[in-house]
Amino acid sequence: MPKDNYSVRVTNVGKTYRSEGIEVRALQDVSFTFKKGDFAAIVGPSGSGKSTLMNILGTIDKPSHGEVYIDGIATSHMDEAQLADFRNKKLGFVFQAFNLINGLDAQKNVELPLIVGPASHQERREKADRLLTQLGLGHRLHQKPTQLSGGEQQRVAIARALVNEPALILADEPTGNLDTKSGDEVVKLLRSICDDNGVTVVMVTHNLDITRKCDKIIHIRDGRMLKEEVLK
Repeated sequence: MPKDNYSVRVTNVGKTYRSEGIEVRALQDVSFTFKKGDFAAIVGPSGSGKSTLMNILGTIDKPSHGEVYIDGIATSHMDEAQLADFRNKKLGFVFQAFNLINGLDAQKNVELPLIVGPASHQERREKADRLLTQLGLGHRLHQKPTQLSGGEQQRVAIARALVNEPALILADEPTGNLDTKSGDEVVKLLRSICDDNGVTVVMVTHNLDITRKCDKIIHIRDGRMLKEEVLK
């Protein structure tokens, strides 16, 4: 498929898990698109299939049928080596639990995705410093995660997700471990990343209040897409 204005195109995606003769349809014929720079949310109750969908978007899992295109590239037929390279170049991940390495300071946590690439030590450090400064953490470069607040840790995680200049950032309950004020700040930051950098951000959340800043909301229930809500 030629590249177009869509950073994500999901076409008739289904996922069936089989174990000991039992079939569970986690997703059934889900289709939607996100444009470059969209801030989107996937919402639904526990067990609705949204985590399965996020794993497929993140190339952690493959659909049983259908196709996912990210930045115009079909992902379902890649082997594991190709997927690992694709994830490092095209995707950024932000988690509820931050997933920072406590033994490393903020600067080194952000540098981590660059280590497997061609960037020199100096280039890695400068890029990490620049991103952290842009996210308001220029004075916290050498603090370890345990010395940072929850909101600061999540900003470090967002900087790490941005450092390889991905086409798509996947954020799994990014405000789940934060108080209301810090959560609102993180959502505003993710919104600004879409607006200022043209990066697509897709967020899974149970918190419908924070989806008001999104461009599009995909509602999932029982493995099916109930509706696509366009806000902007």
